Amino acid sequence: MKTIVKFFFLAAIMGLVLSCSKSDEIADENPGSTLKSAKTHTVTSPFDATFVGNYLPTSGVDPEMCGEYPMLRIYNEGEGTATHLGKFTHYFDFCVNDLTGEYPFDHMEAYFVAANGDSLFVYLSGQVVGGRLDHHPEDVNSYFTDDWFILGGTGRFEGATGSGVTDDYNRDSFPANSFHHWKGTITMVKGKRK
Repeated sequence: MKTIVKFFFLAAIMGLVLSCSKSDEIADENPGSTLKSAKTHTVTSPFDATFVGNYLPTSGVDPEMCGEYPMLRIYNEGEGTATHLGKFTHYFDFCVNDLTGEYPFDHMEAYFVAANGDSLFVYLSGQVVGGRLDHHPEDVNSYFTDDWFILGGTGRFEGATGSGVTDDYNRDSFPANSFHHWKGTITMVKGKRK
């Protein structure tokens, strides 16, 4: 009798353990098939990026994309480091008003590419202001402190969102003459994906 009680007790414990274990499979609507579940959640954490860029010589008047002068098309490329990206390269292609310094959303292609090839798509608009802020180096000729936004990405940045504020400026240095410091938050999708 004691053996039977021990057997049922052991069977009950095994049943509880197995019923509480997590399963990575869910049934599809087609009987007999299984799919990996997309058990995901989002995580929000600080985002901090520091990068340096070069204004490329192909920048200038581009009536097809930006319209007539005073609108100019600007290309800026460079590299830096950021949380969640590590070392990365950046590419900005946008329009700016040469007289007011405003760069609206009419056209903006901007993204960061991590060393493994994952891309993070970003957007910002605002205004370049002549002069410098007190904490900027002496040779700063203009600056922009505008809002930036994350618009998703590829790889581990798929579905990412986020925002923050720039502390960017242009210097008279060459070849690197645009300096960028972005702080904010990033929300990334974590967990298993199909």
